[in-house]
Amino acid sequence: MRVGLDVGGTKTDALAVDDDSRIVARVRRPTGWGPDAVAQGVLEAVRALAGEGVDLASVRSVGVGIPGQVDSATGRVVHAVNLGVDDLDLPGAVEDELGVPIAVENDVKAAAFGAYALRGRRDGAAIRSMAYLNLGTGIAAGIVSDGILWRGARGAAGEVGHISVDPNGPLCRCGQRGCIEALAGGGAVAERWARRGELPVRDIFDAAETGDPSARQLRAGLARGVAAGVRVLVLTADVDIVVLGGGVTGLGDRLMRDVERELQASAEASAFMRSLRLSERVELLPPGSPAAALGAALIGAAGDARHDTEEALVHG
Repeated sequence: MRVGLDVGGTKTDALAVDDDSRIVARVRRPTGWGPDAVAQGVLEAVRALAGEGVDLASVRSVGVGIPGQVDSATGRVVHAVNLGVDDLDLPGAVEDELGVPIAVENDVKAAAFGAYALRGRRDGAAIRSMAYLNLGTGIAAGIVSDGILWRGARGAAGEVGHISVDPNGPLCRCGQRGCIEALAGGGAVAERWARRGELPVRDIFDAAETGDPSARQLRAGLARGVAAGVRVLVLTADVDIVVLGGGVTGLGDRLMRDVERELQASAEASAFMRSLRLSERVELLPPGSPAAALGAALIGAAGDARHDTEEALVHG
């Protein structure tokens, strides 16, 4: 058994997979605040799988996807502000207790790896490369090529949210104007909407459909930002497909139709852009998908395999 966890701002999604990477158990637990509570939450989530029939003695590895900057070599997490974590050596905090190797990866990159595995399973069509564009409070992406997660030289591959695509656009928290995140990030869009609601982006879409001019402008900007993210990922990495995930994708077909129209409209004046067929290379992650937890489990399994190989080399 391999265990994977997706540690979110409020909930931790945990699952166990067998040797064929099939999900055999899944639980959700609340996420604590602060480094000690986050580490304790990881332990409790793994133990909760025992209540779903998982023999914890059979677990060979644990992978964790978590927000913030992650040193994948050491598992140290810094600046996970949504969790109240400034600095956390997660393997050091839980590995002895669990008794198995712990691999830690940024949550978006883990979700990219999981989405790549799920996408191949869903339709059986082999793809060599995929970008996962996470549309949440912020915007970020992960890239997988030939089954390998591409982190880049310093782990920043896929950080497309702060690419400015409109110098006259809205001010971004990074100080630039017209960043993809300023246009399409759920947090930035909700802040400009400035009307209280449980799901501000959904409210914006609803209001736009009744003719509210402010909502229509925000909705159009969101589609423009997502389309820009798709273009950046295809033009820089030439991935086969871009999979959209994250909370904003709960809008489903309403979001997809807007993004597809934006991609088609932006290609009208360019034969080259039309040749890329961008609107045909975008799809939504299925609702409720455990992509991040599954990706973390697979990353943990890969880390354990490397550990076994290293042990064999060291001991002959």
